[in-house]
Amino acid sequence: MDVITTTPALVGFCKQLAKGEYMCVDTEFMRDSTFWSKLCLIQASGPNCEAVIDPLAEGLDMSAFLDLLMEPTITKVMHAARQDMEIFYALCDDVPSPLFDTQIAAMALGYGDSVGYMALVKGRLGLNLDKGQRFTDWSRRPLSPKQLHYALGDVTHLRDMYPGMVADLEEKGRLHWVEQEMETLLEPSLYTYLPENAWKRLKIRNPKQDYLAALKAVAAWREEEAQARDTPRNRILKDDGVYDIALNKPATVQALGNLRGVPRGFEKSRAADKLLRRIKTAIAEKETYAPVVPKPPRMPPNLGPTVDMLKTLLRLRCEYNDIAPRLVANASDIEMLAAFGEKADIACLKGWRREAFGDDALGMLAGKIGLRLEGRKVVAKDITPDV
Repeated sequence: MDVITTTPALVGFCKQLAKGEYMCVDTEFMRDSTFWSKLCLIQASGPNCEAVIDPLAEGLDMSAFLDLLMEPTITKVMHAARQDMEIFYALCDDVPSPLFDTQIAAMALGYGDSVGYMALVKGRLGLNLDKGQRFTDWSRRPLSPKQLHYALGDVTHLRDMYPGMVADLEEKGRLHWVEQEMETLLEPSLYTYLPENAWKRLKIRNPKQDYLAALKAVAAWREEEAQARDTPRNRILKDDGVYDIALNKPATVQALGNLRGVPRGFEKSRAADKLLRRIKTAIAEKETYAPVVPKPPRMPPNLGPTVDMLKTLLRLRCEYNDIAPRLVANASDIEMLAAFGEKADIACLKGWRREAFGDDALGMLAGKIGLRLEGRKVVAKDITPDV
């Protein structure tokens, strides 16, 4: 097994990878006690080569591999790519593209919602993978041959699955579905953590402007502290503490220390003083600082039966056509569709999802499609009267 620890070896391996039309990539990382992921291992394979790259090796220049990730003529194949993409975005200040995520492709081929890598390998290749190394501390050195073999398997199995998955998608006319989904994963905003946007990760529990201003300020302060200290957000301040501070808007050290969601003694720290000043400024400037949160639409009454009918139609269309329902529409989409029909601004009325489900759903809402039993099978039928 090739374990790359030197720059010349990595350059040579990248030259081999560059000969292929695709490269399979996976990473091993640690994030239990940090804000930023600590990259510990990279596994990569091409049609005729594979290797494990040790990014922790002293003196290793990763430039050749990172440049290859940005090469537009080579498709990057990953499974559940978002975490890997975040790591590479941090290293490259850009997202690797083009991308093929086998988890999303599997959903388009009927393997269920967010199918795991082991289950997909079992379903596509008939292999039962060893689960024993999943909880390895990948930052420790040296890694054993068993650990390295386990890690490398993540990309050699990807290589074995990828061509067949592409062929199946093309046969079903669904390759463009997956390509459309990849566009979402290539959006850089998914992989950035701007403090001023940290409030978006939280639930809005109060629509008042001063509350929203305080919530944004506390969330931004926590994000800055977590990034600067490279520690998880909840070790700085738990979400309940953020909500508690935003609700009570403490103006003094004593008031801050009296809040249940604030760690004992925190109010005496320099960070607490900075937080109090941020809250004061945010409330004073709430007219311009507070985020604008759209009001949820007023839903018509008695939507339940309509929602149930649409969910059944979604399940039928997905089961009979081997698509994971979650890929097509979620519960919120169905509710919005039931309430507002064609006017709903939802994904299942756009692109390939409309073709797969949206048009039929609108037909049901218009009374043109109904459900009935044929034997023990529920089917959706055109019930438009003959003219």
